[in-house]
Amino acid sequence: MANDITLSSSIRSSLLSLQDTASLQATTQNHLSTGKKVASALDNPINFFTAASLNDRSNALSGLLDGISNGIQTIQAASKGIDGITKLVQSLQSTITQAQNDAAANRPTKTGTALSVAAEATATGKGLKDTTLAKKLGGADTTADAATASASGDIGIDTSTNTALAFTINAGSTTYTATFTGTQTVQDLVNGINASGIATASVDDSGKLTVTGTGSNTLKIGFGSGATAAAATTDSQSGTLNAKLGLAATDYTTGVTSSGNSTVRSNLVKQFNDLTTQLDQLARDSGYNGKNLLGGDLLTIVFNEKTGSNQTKLDVQGTTLSSASLGITQAFNGTGGPAGSFNIQDDTALTTAKDTLTNALTSLRSLASTFGSSLSTVQTRQDFTKQIANVLTTGADNLTNADLNFEAANYTALQTRQSIAQQTLGLANQANQGVLQLLR
Repeated sequence: MANDITLSSSIRSSLLSLQDTASLQATTQNHLSTGKKVASALDNPINFFTAASLNDRSNALSGLLDGISNGIQTIQAASKGIDGITKLVQSLQSTITQAQNDAAANRPTKTGTALSVAAEATATGKGLKDTTLAKKLGGADTTADAATASASGDIGIDTSTNTALAFTINAGSTTYTATFTGTQTVQDLVNGINASGIATASVDDSGKLTVTGTGSNTLKIGFGSGATAAAATTDSQSGTLNAKLGLAATDYTTGVTSSGNSTVRSNLVKQFNDLTTQLDQLARDSGYNGKNLLGGDLLTIVFNEKTGSNQTKLDVQGTTLSSASLGITQAFNGTGGPAGSFNIQDDTALTTAKDTLTNALTSLRSLASTFGSSLSTVQTRQDFTKQIANVLTTGADNLTNADLNFEAANYTALQTRQSIAQQTLGLANQANQGVLQLLR
């Protein structure tokens, strides 16, 4: 049986110190190489599992950032679509304005026969225009009294019994009546018509009265008399005294229509309709990643990793945007257009179309504001999610990461300690060798 080897106390202590130092060096080297002071549950279970939970939530939130980013792009795509549609609506407004500015060929106009002759102009020393404007509307009989150097004359309306005169104008849904007395003049009549807002009147150099509508609707013009203003108004709607102004009774009963369509307006029909088509196409092209808020889609953006009632999200409800939803209809030229369209030759229809476009711009601004508010909310949540994910990751790192400066200094100290222990072991061995020398 072999005898056990006996080590001195000093050698045993030196060896134990070297073993402890080697173990600590291994641990420190692991901290330095991995950068972790807690690499497993064995190192520190509380810190390890707390850090794992924090990292799991950080990763879950980071995973949601892609969905949030897609949501932002979807809203921005819709916003850009609204910007484009707004420009198209403004172009439609310009088209309507162009049409309204070219209306001369589209005004119903009636010119009567001359109310004065050359002999009267010679007698008064005035032109036919001024001579006509100075004539009185009424007289003692139905015979037109000629203008002279001393008298203005009249147009031949007997106002001895029916003392009230009325001139009635109708255009579309608007009717206007001006009342006069026999002592008033053709100039007063012209002024009364011009005050209507739906027609203008003038007397040309040949002494003829011309009445022109301010719109493109059929224009009805009638002149009449009666014992009262009401009776005169009723009589005017039959055009009873129209002939006294060189007009016809049918100018009220049937009405005066425009002589033709505006060529400029006719040419603008295609431009207007093409713009409305582009508007619809632009709205359909404003989607992102399969979602189109201008097509009525619902966009749901999730902000946290939870489920059920604890889940935080934002629903952005889109709207179906099109020319039809904005009330914008197609234009047609003249008569016989399709249902739901408007006649570009009609002034009233143009005014209605322009009002519709103004309302459309208001709706677009409101929708843009709604999407802008949603976009601001989502961008705020995106920034918050990035920041809170960073906070969670930093918190986990604080629990598990090693302080590399500390570990490096510790490793240097352990190396010094190891060197000292080795030297101590050498000294202990030298003491044993001294005993061996004595035995020799």
